[in-house]
Order: sequence, then structure tokens, then C-alpha cells
Amino acid sequence: MTRTRFFGKTVLACTFILAMIGWGVGFYGPPIYMQAVMERTGWPIAQVSAAVTLHFLSGTIVIANLPRLYARFGIPTITLLGSIVLGIGVNIWAQANQLGVLYAGAVCSGIGWVTLGAAAVNTLIAPWYVKERPKALGKAYNGASLGGVIFAPLWVLLIERFGFTTAALVISVVAVLLIGVFAFLVFNKSPQSLGQHPDHADQPDPVPVSASATPWSAKQTLRSASFRTLAAGMSLGLFAQIGLIAHLYSILVGRMGAHDASFAMGLATASAMGGRYVAAGLMIQGMNRRQLACLGYAVQMLGTLMLLGLDLHPTVAWIAVVLIGSGIGNATSLPPLIAQTEFSREQTARVIALMIAISQATYAFAPAFFGLVRSLFSDSNHAIVAVVAGAVIVQGLAILSFYRGVPARAVKKAVC
Repeated sequence: MTRTRFFGKTVLACTFILAMIGWGVGFYGPPIYMQAVMERTGWPIAQVSAAVTLHFLSGTIVIANLPRLYARFGIPTITLLGSIVLGIGVNIWAQANQLGVLYAGAVCSGIGWVTLGAAAVNTLIAPWYVKERPKALGKAYNGASLGGVIFAPLWVLLIERFGFTTAALVISVVAVLLIGVFAFLVFNKSPQSLGQHPDHADQPDPVPVSASATPWSAKQTLRSASFRTLAAGMSLGLFAQIGLIAHLYSILVGRMGAHDASFAMGLATASAMGGRYVAAGLMIQGMNRRQLACLGYAVQMLGTLMLLGLDLHPTVAWIAVVLIGSGIGNATSLPPLIAQTEFSREQTARVIALMIAISQATYAFAPAFFGLVRSLFSDSNHAIVAVVAGAVIVQGLAILSFYRGVPARAVKKAVC
């Protein structure tokens, strides 16, 4: 008898595209929006980069409450509504003629994009994959990386040819239509509703008896030393990474021009797929996932330091973005995979949601922080040195945070 096609593969493919759209519009887009707004209005970098900070900060409350919102309104409704709010926000970015309007657009885009971000990807994949979840998440997050590869040059091309207003309208309409189809034809199904089991198994795996069958509260989660080191490592690492990404395009434009800079941003995100592939191979070989996170940030630190040599040779810039990009994907996908091995199945959902909320509340301030640092120096070379120094210090602290948790025993091991 022929087995029915596993619908989890369809969910994974659609989640891949969702991640590509979400990151392409809501994560890799803001640095380009920032440059477009500055060129159109002449507003100072500190004020415009504050909009990028507001974009990331505004979604924090939504992330922490996504499980509750999903339970009340359903995954399809929240996913489609989020894509609509994201589209509205980006269109406000494109047309804002006052800082207050720009900041309102940043709030909308930030709230919308998190419904297509890391917490959403984990939620969509989790019911369909348990043992194969690391592999499935790696494939889904490759969509996020591809979003940067495609959307960074696409945004630049459309903005240059048709203007930011037209580019924002076209991309947001197409995104909403695609997400709407996925939401109500794919994401509204579960393994139980189709008579299937996670990982396409013939029978569901027995659920291990847990000492605590109830999910942790936020207070209980925060008491865990394992959670604190994991959340701190993720927050610090993303602070340095988001700060660099938010300003990397505008830094590279001055050295390479708009077209090469947009392709360099694409290369950085393409490198994330390679970095994730290497990380998956090392995990299969049994490497400790926290040590893997430390290694990833060490490579990013090397790439960050190479930004000091942008004037030495054109090749330096390309090598730097490859090294920085190699850790972009793992910075988001690896901490949830670490959580899966250190916490019970009942605790993992709360741990991941709270960890992502804390990290986003932290890294949201990175664009404004690095923008302020750059604005303190009239000389662009001195500004780059200051940005690099700040990023390297924070990356070092992230490595220390992850490393402190390596000897700690897992609280409860979930099935990988």
C-alpha cells in the first residue's frame, strides 16, 4: 500500500517561502529603507537609524505573546494579519515626510514582521517534525537567508528604477497575497487533522513522562541559569549582528557604490546558508551546540575586524561580508536548537518565545546605538573603527555567555 505524501513537506516548503519574505522585507529591508529615507529627506543618520531600532523593538511584546495569540485567533489569521501590518508599515516608510510618521511606520513594520520571523518559523515546523526538527529548521531558515540574497539587490533595483513608493507597494501586495494563500491552504492543517504523525512516522513516538507536565511560567523560566546564559548569548550576539547589518550597507556604499554594496549584502546572507550547513554537519558529528555558537561568533568577530581594512583592497570587503554572513543564520536558529536539548518538551515553547522576545528587545537598540556612535565622528574612518570596536566587544561577551553554559547539565532533554 502506497503511503500518503507527508504534508509536513508542504508545510516546510511554504515556511521556507514565508521566511524568505519575512526576512527579506522585515529584517534585511530596514537597512536599505534607512538609506533610501536619508537620501530622500536628508534627515540625520541618528534620527533615521532610530526608526530601525523602533522597528525591531515594537515587535517584542508580540513575540512574547505569539503562543497566546495563536491559541486565541489561530495561526492562519495571525500570519495573514501580520503580513498586512508589515506591508502597511513598509509603505509608510516609503512615503513618510515627517519623523513622527516614519516612526509610526516603523512600529507597524516591526509588529508585522515578527509574525513571519523566528518564533513563527519554529511554531509552524514544530508540529510536523520532532526528531528531524534540526534538519527541518535548517531548511526553513535557509529561506530567511535566501530572502537577503534576493531582496537586498531587488529593493535597490526597484527603488532606483521606480522609487521607494512603487517598490514598497508592489512587494507588499505580492507578499500579502502569497502569505494569504499559505495561511488558509497550508498553515491551517495539523498532523492530527490529516491522520499523520510527526516525521512521517507510522506511529507517534511515546511521550516521555515529565516531572513537570505544565509549561513553565515566565518567572520560572528566568530562574533557570541555563536559560539566562542562553538568552544573554543570543541577545548579545544579535545586538552586534543587527547593529552591523543595519549600518553595513551604508558603510559599504561609500566604498563600493550602491550596486556592489547591495550584492555584498546578498552575499552575506548567502554565506548564512553555508554557515548553517556547516553547523548542521558539526551537530550531526556530536559537537556541543553551545560550543558551536561560540565558534560561529568567533568567525563573525574575525569578519568584523576585517572591516578595518576596507581601504586596503576591494577583496577585503568581500571576505569580511562572507565571514560576518556565515553566522547570520545560526545566530537565530541555533539558540532554539540548544533550548530543545536543555529543556523538556513542555518547557521549550515558553523558553524559545521568551528568549526571542528578550533578544529582540535587546538588539532593537543596536541600530540606534551604532547610529549614535557613527554620528559622534565626522571622519568616516574613525566612525567605522568605533563601530567595529563596539561590535567586537559585544561579540566577545556573547561568546562568554554561551561558553558559561557549556558545563551546565541540561534541565530536561527533549527528543531531537
